[in-house]
Amino acid sequence: MKKKIIMGILSALIAFGLTSAVFASGQPQGSTSAKKVYRIAAAVYGEKAEYMRLWTTALEHHPAVKSGMVKITVFDGNYDAATQVNQFQTIASQGYDGAIFVPIDVNAGAAAVDIAAAAHIPVVGSNTRVNSDKLYSYIGSDDVKAGELEAQYVVNKMGKKGNLVIIEGPIGQSAQIERRQGNMKVLKANPDVKLLAMKTANWSRNEALNVMQNWLTAFPNQINGVIGQNDEMALGAIQAIKQSGLDIHNFAIAGIDGVTDALKADKAGEMQTTLQDATGQSQGALDLVLRAIIGSSYTPQAAVWKKMSWDGGTQKIYNVPWVPVDASNVDQILAAREALTTR
Repeated sequence: MKKKIIMGILSALIAFGLTSAVFASGQPQGSTSAKKVYRIAAAVYGEKAEYMRLWTTALEHHPAVKSGMVKITVFDGNYDAATQVNQFQTIASQGYDGAIFVPIDVNAGAAAVDIAAAAHIPVVGSNTRVNSDKLYSYIGSDDVKAGELEAQYVVNKMGKKGNLVIIEGPIGQSAQIERRQGNMKVLKANPDVKLLAMKTANWSRNEALNVMQNWLTAFPNQINGVIGQNDEMALGAIQAIKQSGLDIHNFAIAGIDGVTDALKADKAGEMQTTLQDATGQSQGALDLVLRAIIGSSYTPQAAVWKKMSWDGGTQKIYNVPWVPVDASNVDQILAAREALTTR
């Protein structure tokens, strides 16, 4: 009778696909040999513009992702702080192993980090900052320095006198706040340069086009320089100037990021851009998340650590260097960009 009962149980197990059960240990065969795949969420503020698309593309080419060690899920925040908070609720409820956070708002993003912390999910910030002491670490670039670099270029090309305008990023995002600080530091040191107007275009080329068109009407023949707090907005200003029938070479224009069209415009002498290393930031962030999860035995795999100190992966802030673009390196940067986006 007992033998018939056991055979009946085995038949049922086979019917339900549970033949790997081992009665002696109570565990499925092979479970101890399966490799852990880490599920990492990348919550970014939005992918409409090229820079964040470059950032996510580079993340997906991290060696740990390509080897199958990590599975990345990208959450597009659509430039909305409330959306990002809701996405972190999903990240927590679905039990992700870690998260990388690129917030749209420096203050509102803290609520998203709180949700992950309550679920014991380590979070690494990247590219834009959030006011939270619960981040494991942050890796980005010094945006105050970026604001100084672009403003100094425009002021110098203007001969340190004349009038300029500033097109800002989304108000309240750390990059907008800090790049403005850098912009204003340079303007304060150059009293013969007058700021005519300053307005946000939300990192958008189309919005910047409209803003610049309005300024060209409001300040006819008065604008000598344009500071775009990112490349997309500087490119929008260039488009507006050209559509107005003005000579682009009569304007001093600068942006930040090193997106593809800005590199080409820089090469043509229409603007100056500074490369923000999207690959270094995103891949470095993934290494830091894995360090938070795995511990000190984890060896970083991103190429960015060849030019930066890893410091055991325990520092609170890592600054990826800016790369000024000029005739000596623009072709090399464009070639690297093509390799990233076509492979």
